[in-house]
Amino acid sequence: MSRKISRAKNDLIDWKAVGRRIRELRGFDITQHEFARRIGVSQSYLSTVEHGRVEVGAEVLLAISRGCGKSLEWLLTGEDWKATCKDT
Repeated sequence: MSRKISRAKNDLIDWKAVGRRIRELRGFDITQHEFARRIGVSQSYLSTVEHGRVEVGAEVLLAISRGCGKSLEWLLTGEDWKATCKDT
């Protein structure tokens, strides 16, 4: 795969927005350290994720999704597929 195509695929996901949604899920009642422990990452990595500085892997996204009861679709796009397709 060429770099141009690979880079175009990466532009489909706004990792800063993903980080904001993860921060929103964590809320103010739980520390980064505690949330990171629950999802199996370090506090410094979680901070990097919340600031949108890295592409989050599937394993971490699944842990967050399952732990917080949110869909992967919502974590990645901010939209809930079930809600948009309910009437079809």
